[in-house]
Amino acid sequence: MSATADHAEERTSPAVRLGFQPDQVVQEIGYDDDVDQELRESIEETIGNELMDEDYDDVADAVVLWFREEDGDLTDALVDALGFLEEGGSILLLTPKTGRDGYVEPSDIGEAVTTAGLSQTKSVSVGKDWNGSRLNTPKAAAKKR
Repeated sequence: MSATADHAEERTSPAVRLGFQPDQVVQEIGYDDDVDQELRESIEETIGNELMDEDYDDVADAVVLWFREEDGDLTDALVDALGFLEEGGSILLLTPKTGRDGYVEPSDIGEAVTTAGLSQTKSVSVGKDWNGSRLNTPKAAAKKR
């Protein structure tokens, strides 16, 4: 029974559903008291490492970007996050759900993603307060074809 439960847990793990893999280097930007700790723990468990903070000065395989409306310009935040990515890396953009403090309109997300030169490949609910969007660089999207 435990082997079956383990496989079921892997399929339902938000980190696995969002494409995180063992041994990835993942940088976290926008951490604050309101982030979803269960998601953070799921990512760390999946990658087998702690998330790197905003002061990390090397390239990462992926970036987790917590973004709220009051955090400034989303396009600028995405472009800045691209500077931390390994070629072919991805950004997990996390924004508050509808009705939560800091909610970002989907149209604003779509516009910022396009302006930053990214493509949105997957969206998923990640906890009671956050939505996640997996964003790829054009090179990453081309490699997957």
